[in-house]
Amino acid sequence: MVRIENLKGGKGHVLLEKLIGEDVLAGKCGMFANVVLEQNCSLGYHEHQGESETYYILSGKGIYNDNGKEIPVNAGDVLVCTSGNGHGMKNSQKENLRFIALIIKG
Repeated sequence: MVRIENLKGGKGHVLLEKLIGEDVLAGKCGMFANVVLEQNCSLGYHEHQGESETYYILSGKGIYNDNGKEIPVNAGDVLVCTSGNGHGMKNSQKENLRFIALIIKG
């Protein structure tokens, strides 16, 4: 896993592990990764243009920012941010928040 500080303007750091390399994604996907947010860390609010991003929550609890609306999330939740929209995620719990992130272009 790679540790990225203040990803998209977020607080703290994000741990990110790319699950499939760009050569396999063949330009159709921007990313397929396992993401971990530790306590009090966040992935900052950002917008997508010409692509969508889906989060599948594996474990933990967090707050998802859906175009400015905060939504509590739990393991098993699926969240989709379509082109022209924005989102972010934060973990205010002691337990790590783990999710899969998939960016699809087009």
